[in-house]
Amino acid sequence: MTILDRLADHARARVALAKKLVSFDEVKARALAMPKGNFEFEKALSKQGLSFICECKKASPSKGIISEDFPYLDIAEEYEAAGADCISVLTEPRWFLGSELYLKEIAETVSIPCLRKDFTVHEFMIYEAKLLGAKAVLLICAILSPKQLENYLAVCGELGLSALVEAHDADEVKTAVSAGARIIGVNNRDLTDFTVDTGNSRRLRELVPEGVLFVSESGIKTREDTAALERAGADAVLVGETLMRAENIAAKLRELKGEGS
Repeated sequence: MTILDRLADHARARVALAKKLVSFDEVKARALAMPKGNFEFEKALSKQGLSFICECKKASPSKGIISEDFPYLDIAEEYEAAGADCISVLTEPRWFLGSELYLKEIAETVSIPCLRKDFTVHEFMIYEAKLLGAKAVLLICAILSPKQLENYLAVCGELGLSALVEAHDADEVKTAVSAGARIIGVNNRDLTDFTVDTGNSRRLRELVPEGVLFVSESGIKTREDTAALERAGADAVLVGETLMRAENIAAKLRELKGEGS
């Protein structure tokens, strides 16, 4: 069983528990009663040049604790001030030590769109993301059937939420395209052994048709990395650990953006 399998199983258990506290029908009704979103996340990634999705992440399965203190609101505000286009917020509690509260408070604090970074295994989590203030959710091909992916994309469309559809290989990219994904993210981290290769994004980029936004995720550390990905046709990068470990987040983000110090 891979870590991704365990993450998905734990997400299913979390949903089962959450539905005992608040019914699925109630969460769905509350989400649908909110004003429909305007797909702000994908609009933020559609600008000229490379866009930056900056991640608030306390820990990870491969690296353990990344930020001991984790002043998440300060981090989010620093990202926004430094020119981040969007913020990714981990809500997975067991391996990433994330929290739905982090997402809710960050979404209320910043003006740029937030992505709920979690392991979506039930549409309950999409309606929940809407209630928490997210403008986008993560849908991972490896843990969803093609039919689930299509259904979840339809739910996102109904709510006005963007969906970052994550793929790890050529077959998953083709599945994402067939399902109608408007944003495809390629994860450069192999979740079976945690090795990272940013070349994965460059190899798979050609499989994503024109008009679909392309995001490179994981393993992005230097300006050379971001410049190479931009040359390869990436519309955006998702950067987490590199920024979270930086002594000066704003300076590191400027460096990755090619703006110097």
